[in-house]
Amino acid sequence: MSDLFVLAVLYAKSGEEGKLRSDLMAVVEPSRKDEGNLRYELFVDQDDPRRFVFVEHWASSAAQERHHTKSAHILRFQSHGISAVEKLEVFHKLDRIA
Repeated sequence: MSDLFVLAVLYAKSGEEGKLRSDLMAVVEPSRKDEGNLRYELFVDQDDPRRFVFVEHWASSAAQERHHTKSAHILRFQSHGISAVEKLEVFHKLDRIA
């Protein structure tokens, strides 16, 4: 099975940028330690402080799925931090072709 890249873009609710930034930053280091993680980076848009972008690289789609559905830090975010998210703009699972 080939490795997997993920691009995810989330928007904070107006006034919730700081909360979302903090909640997202809290999942970065634990996610980097998840089995199968090769890259896990969080960015904020220079022109829109409400837009946050994750760039992820996983050893397999199964590793990414475990991270997303079973990791305690992600489950905690999904139950508490998600309240600051206005929308998930983009979520792409990508295979490298070149």
